[in-house]
Amino acid sequence: MTSSTAPGDTDSPATALGPTALVLGAFSAVGTWAFLFPWTVLAGALAVTLGAMGLHYARKGTGRMWPAAAGTALGAIGFIGTATLIWGLY
Repeated sequence: MTSSTAPGDTDSPATALGPTALVLGAFSAVGTWAFLFPWTVLAGALAVTLGAMGLHYARKGTGRMWPAAAGTALGAIGFIGTATLIWGLY
């Protein structure tokens, strides 16, 4: 192995907030139409929370802005879509 696997000075767990929010947001948005209600509500809420934290750290220079923003938007769409769908059933 030619490169070191030890964490560097610029490595931070905050860099994973945006991609994690993007994956959870995509699951939440797609899961709304697959009728996976409990999981989409949870994934949407987590995507919005982690995406907002990712946006905060991206403004400070740690991580990237676009995955955090996309994850936040998809999480909100999935959460609100599922809540609207459930509310419409009752």
